[in-house]
Amino acid sequence: MEEIRKEIDVGDWHSNLAHDEWTPLPVSGSRASARYKHAAVVVDEKLYIVGGSRNGRYLSDVQVFDLTSLTWSSLKLITESSSAENIQEDDGSSLREAFPAISDHRMIKWGNMLLLIGGHSKKSSDNISVRFIDLETHLCGVFDVSGNVPASRGGHSITLVGSRVLVFGGEDKNRRLLNDLHVLDLETMTWDIVETKQTRPVPRFDHTAATHSDRYLLIFGGCSHSIFYSDLHILDLQTMEWSQPHVQGDVVTPRAGHAGITIDENWYIVGGGDNSTGCLETLVLNMSKLVWSTSTHVEARHPLASEGLSVCSASVFGENILVAFGGYNGKYNNDIYVMILKPGESSHPKIFKSPAAAAAAASVTAAYAIAKSDKSDYPPPANPTLNGIGSSLPERDIRNRIDTIKEEKRSLESSVAETQVENAKLREKIDEVNSSHTELSQELQSVEGQLISERSRCFKLEAQIAELQKALESGQSIEAEVEMLRRQRSVSDEGEDGTVQRQGSGGVWGLFGR
Repeated sequence: MEEIRKEIDVGDWHSNLAHDEWTPLPVSGSRASARYKHAAVVVDEKLYIVGGSRNGRYLSDVQVFDLTSLTWSSLKLITESSSAENIQEDDGSSLREAFPAISDHRMIKWGNMLLLIGGHSKKSSDNISVRFIDLETHLCGVFDVSGNVPASRGGHSITLVGSRVLVFGGEDKNRRLLNDLHVLDLETMTWDIVETKQTRPVPRFDHTAATHSDRYLLIFGGCSHSIFYSDLHILDLQTMEWSQPHVQGDVVTPRAGHAGITIDENWYIVGGGDNSTGCLETLVLNMSKLVWSTSTHVEARHPLASEGLSVCSASVFGENILVAFGGYNGKYNNDIYVMILKPGESSHPKIFKSPAAAAAAASVTAAYAIAKSDKSDYPPPANPTLNGIGSSLPERDIRNRIDTIKEEKRSLESSVAETQVENAKLREKIDEVNSSHTELSQELQSVEGQLISERSRCFKLEAQIAELQKALESGQSIEAEVEMLRRQRSVSDEGEDGTVQRQGSGGVWGLFGR
């Protein structure tokens, strides 16, 4: 790493970098402390790092890395009731009070502000918080929100769609896993619950989320308290239906704590792991084609094969780059890594090819083609022209074209009918699967109830066994004492035998014996 840093010219560091390869950047002066589960965003060629965790301690600082000068600096925050001078005089105590130590939160840029949503802190409330940092005035605080405010949580995901933020899943302050979906209107600061259809992703945290074409919400990976996931779920924001489409390309391993960022139709996934092994590959999901590919690899124990790292996109010196920071892979990291992306092709958003979506897309396409061909059934004008240049078409050619279009129409009608039949079969299969899922869920609940009952009975039996063991030990002690008393009595009787016999020679029995 030191050799690479010597080769990079700070004033022109981007010119010598290879495309699609991670490279560490040299840093002048002091640097931000190592951490993970922080939040990061790039604004005007500056990387803002807020909070995080290190050695079980939550952090409250705001660090800024200038991507042009390659230097770190700290951002001092103020509140409405304090001033910058007061904060400098008390060595940051007002800063800690104004902005709490926080971890596993999420952050976005909105206007001239950074919005921090959720996260874990020592003084976590019952409801999720929405904090802000004004980048112009450095003022920070908490927004007053209304509506159906979600429960507080960390490890969730947030995505910005227009002026609304979608919040999915996470883990609440009692470590309860969530898979609910909420929306925050940033114009009115009003929360609402999003009702969805079909099967939602199972509860999880430390996953990633993205939006495509402002219509689709994608959820990838994450974990429960014992299981790590590699699944991809999509929510159509128009129909509010969840689906789990078939994805092609490279095999993706389960992971949590990874970072993701979208550029055009590509979703870049970096890092993550399963608490024992870090993920070495940088993945790319083409969101239009639903194809996974691997952009590059890093070696084992590399800082980018970490959990709880961050990745952002930036445009520096006219280059599109990814910027990664932090993470934990056995040790906490604070290096800055960048990767220059190859110029990509223009994006062409498409409907995702889940079975239902594919059938619907085929129906719409066919209906559009039929409607278009119907217009060709009308007689052609007297002097047809092409492109307005007055070249006439023979009447025979026109009629042949009409016949061809009619044949295509019949073929499309047949395809629509077949698609509708297939769609009906798929719906029946979906209903069967949902019914089976319901039955299995009920059976699982019944089994869980029986297990709870059996566990309770086992606890009672164990308590009874313990009592019986104590009674048995007490009985054995008493039996030993009785045996000892018997022996003592036997010895006593043997010692007094002669006396007893002499006393017994007289009396009534002695009298009658004579």
